Formats: sequence, C-alpha cells, structure tokens
Amino acid sequence: MTVNWAILGAGKFAREQMGPAIHAASGARLAALATSSADKAAPFKDFAPNVQVYDTYEAVLADPNIDAVYVPLPNHLHIEWATKALAAGKHVLSEKPIALRAADIDPLISLRDRTGLQVSEAFMIAHHPQWHRVRHLLADGAIGDLRHVDGVFTYNNPDLSNVRFDSAKGGGSLPDIGVYTIGGTRLATGQEPVEITHTDIDMLGGVDVAARVSARFDGFTAHWVTAMNIHATQSMTFLGTHGRIQLSAPFNPGKYGEATLELTQADGAMRVERWPAAQQYVLQVQAFSAATQGAEPFAWTLEDAKGTQRVIDAIYTADGSR
Repeated sequence: MTVNWAILGAGKFAREQMGPAIHAASGARLAALATSSADKAAPFKDFAPNVQVYDTYEAVLADPNIDAVYVPLPNHLHIEWATKALAAGKHVLSEKPIALRAADIDPLISLRDRTGLQVSEAFMIAHHPQWHRVRHLLADGAIGDLRHVDGVFTYNNPDLSNVRFDSAKGGGSLPDIGVYTIGGTRLATGQEPVEITHTDIDMLGGVDVAARVSARFDGFTAHWVTAMNIHATQSMTFLGTHGRIQLSAPFNPGKYGEATLELTQADGAMRVERWPAAQQYVLQVQAFSAATQGAEPFAWTLEDAKGTQRVIDAIYTADGSR
C-alpha cells in the first residue's frame, strides 16, 4: 500500500531534502503541500507535478486521502502541529527537536498510545547504514571497552535574522544540531549519561551560538561541540581500549562528505568502509511508511527523542542558561 504524504510548509529543507525524499521513496507518495505562496509551491511541483497545494495547514489535515504528515516548521510549532495532525487521524513525522523540553513530549506519547498512530522525530541518522555499523561494532567489542566519545557538529551562519537565532522559536545550536552529537552517542551506545560534568556555552540574544559540553556515562565519557558561528565541521569518534571508530561525515553525508567509517584496531591496521549511495532521508521515509503499515518498528521513537531532549534540558540547567 502506498502512503500518501503531506508537508506542512514549504521551507528550504522541505524543498531540498524531505520533499524529494518522500517523492523518491518506495511505498510513499507526496500527495499534498500546505503553503499560501505559489512561488514556494513551484519547486515542489517541478519534481512532484501532481502534488495538491492547499492554502492552510488545516485544509491538509482535513483531507481524508492524506495518511501521513511531515512537520518541518520552526521548533516551537512541532508539538502543536503534531498534536493537531494526530487528532485529525494522521501519522506524523516531525522535524527535530520535536519539543523544546522533555516534559512537553509526554502528552504526545499519551496521544500516540490512545490513537495507535505512528508519530516520531525525524532523526534521519538512525536510518543510515554507517550508524547501524557503529552500533554493531561497539556491541561486538571491535574496539574493546568504550572509554570516550567525541562529537563535533558546527557551521557558520552569519544571518542573525535566521530562525535559529530566535529564542522564542526554539533557536540555538543544541536544539538544532546538539540533537545529533548527543543523540548519536545515545543511538550508538544505547546508554544515557549519568552526569553532565562540564558546560561552556556562548549565548547571543537568548540562544546558545556555541556549546562545549562534557558528560559521564557508565564506563565512558563524552565531549560534544556544537556551534552556529564556527567553520562547518562534522565528526564522531569512539575511542576504546583496543581501537577507534571514526565517522568522517556522520550527520550530513553526501552534502558534507562521503559516509566513511574508519576502524583502527589493536594491530594498528585501518579498515575503511564507505556508503557513497546511501540516502538517509529516503531510507527514513521508507521506514516510516512501512511502520504505519505495521511493519518493523520505527528506529527512533518518541521515547528516544525525549531521552535526547532530557540531556539538553540538563545541559541548560547545569549551565544556568534556563
């Protein structure tokens, strides 16, 4: 069965990434788009000529032919429109972070459980084979006992009018990209931090433009760097007693660089694995569409999203930023 998708809003990310991914995914069809701008709708019609354009989000939710809704709106609107979509009987895939505080996710979990509908955060790296491989290698003891994780995700955005610099709309480097360094650590290890041991956060206009955070897990430590004012850099490194795993493009493979995993073990040899053709957004849509049909459980649940948000909440509290 083909799942009919709709997108609420016609922003850049939906236009360049998720819209084309929905259109390309097997078992999915981009059926509707909500935007009052014909100019913003035009690029979507270029790759999906039959997409139905509605003037309002409410009109999309009222369409009985829509099965699933993708919510790419500013961060502070995710919970509101995910809730409305569930109430309208639609499955929901929301951009990250799905909420601005961990406690805000609880009502959505309850609504999911009552309706039986699929609702998840669009944590696309959970669907990329390089992350599946990291989880397997760590679980298999390929680098011995894990001792430290180092994660970096930075970019330089000089446009202070961008929504990411708006505190009222959930801006900041931790909500925007800390979800990846922190969530990637949790995804790969299956563990939660037991303590935030250090924070060093640069604030501007009520949002964190750069954050350097250290945490302690059971048996290993982690250090995460996120920033919106530093040259674009992405890396994840897992250091063990007998080896190292390094991902060169862990979050935006293809756009940032080729998805490459370097495994160095006790013998000193480096083994390299590559995934040049993997399309994580398409894989995410396919997995979500399948989950709405009762296939395998979706790889990233609301509980998973809440776990990452709980860490971000703890970081702000430890730093005194909230």
